[in-house]
Amino acid sequence: MTTFSLDTNILIALWDDTDALSLPARKCLDRARTRGQMRISAPVYGELMGHPSRNVTEIDSFLSITGIDIDWRFEEAVWRAGGAAFQEYVRRRVANTGLLPRRILTDFLIGAHAVVRGYTLLTLDRRIYEASFPGISIESF
Repeated sequence: MTTFSLDTNILIALWDDTDALSLPARKCLDRARTRGQMRISAPVYGELMGHPSRNVTEIDSFLSITGIDIDWRFEEAVWRAGGAAFQEYVRRRVANTGLLPRRILTDFLIGAHAVVRGYTLLTLDRRIYEASFPGISIESF
C-alpha cells in the first residue's frame, strides 16, 4: 500500500469548482485513494489556513470526511532535507536569473516530508519538486 502526501495545490484546486484544475485534481486524488492512504504534512495544513474564508472546523471536517490524515511530526531529517533543498533552489535561482527566491521554505518542507517518509507526493507542480528532490516519487495529472 502506498502513502500519498498531498501538496497544498491539489486541495486548493479541488475546493475551487471554477478552477480548471478542479476536476483533474479530483480524478488524481480518487485514483490515488484506491491505491493507498492520503496524508498531509503540517505545513500543508498551515497553508490551507491561509485563505480568509477557511477555518479550522471546516478544514478538520473536510480532512475527517475524506480520510486524509495529518502528520504533525517534523524531525530533524525533514528540516535538514528541506533546508538543503531550499538552499540549492536559491543558488539555482540566483545563478539563472540574478533574482532572489520566488518560492518559500514551505514548498521544500512539503517535499522533504514526502522524501524522508518515503511517500509519493501528489502535486500540480512536478518541476520544482523533481529539481529539488532527485528520485522523489511524484504523481500528478
